[in-house]
Amino acid sequence: EIQVLGDSHGNVVHLGERDCSTQRRHQKLIEEAPSPVIDDDIRRQLGEAAVGLARRVNYQGAGTVEFVFDAQTRRFYFLEMNTRIQVEHTITEAVTGVDLVREQVRVAAGEPLSVTQDAVSPRGHAFECRINAEDASQRFLPTPGLITGYREPSGPGVRVDSGVRAGSVIPEIYDPMVAKLIVWDVDRETARRRMLRALDEYVVEGPPTLIPFHRWLLQEPEFIAGGACH
Repeated sequence: EIQVLGDSHGNVVHLGERDCSTQRRHQKLIEEAPSPVIDDDIRRQLGEAAVGLARRVNYQGAGTVEFVFDAQTRRFYFLEMNTRIQVEHTITEAVTGVDLVREQVRVAAGEPLSVTQDAVSPRGHAFECRINAEDASQRFLPTPGLITGYREPSGPGVRVDSGVRAGSVIPEIYDPMVAKLIVWDVDRETARRRMLRALDEYVVEGPPTLIPFHRWLLQEPEFIAGGACH
C-alpha cells in the first residue's frame, strides 16, 4: 500500500510503501516499511500510479492506495483506496519523519503540504505489530477481559500507541486491539531484532494477547527471508 497526501493547492505526494502481507482472515497482523519483496523500479511505478490516481480525483488529506503484487510475474494490480489515516501509518512516519496527522490538520485548515516529493527520503526499516487480545493457539479467538498488569517496552526506536493500563477492560463488542508496537532501525534485520527485544519487554497480564505469536513469527526463517508466511 502507498501512502499519499494531497492538499487544496494541487499538491500530491506519496511517502513510499508499506507491506501488509502478514494477515489472518483479511486482518493485518504485522506491517513493515519498506516492502522486502519489491525493487526500486516497482517502487517507482507504484508511487507514480498512486499519485496519478489521487490527482485524478482531486484527493485532499491522507489516503492509502492499495495494490496486490504478484511476485512471480512482478506485476501489481489496483485493489482499493482507503480515504483515511490507517492503523499502520506509524511505520511510514518512522521511515520518513513526516507527521501524517499534522499534515491532515494542515490540509483541513486550507494550508499547503509542508513536504514536497523531492524532500521525501525514506530511511531505515520499521515494523508494526498489532497487540490484539486474541489467542493464536485457538484460531485467533478474541480474549476480552480485565488487564491485571501492564508494562510497555521503551528505548531508542521503540514506539507504543495504546490506550490501556492495568485495570482496563478489553470489551467484547469492539476490535480486540490493545496497542500498536512500532520499532525502527537502520535495516530490516536490525529492526527485526529490536522488535523481538521490545516484545520480550512487553507485559500484558490477564487476557491472552498476540505477543507470543509475534515472537514466534518474527523468528520463522521464511519471515526472516522476507517471504510471505502461511
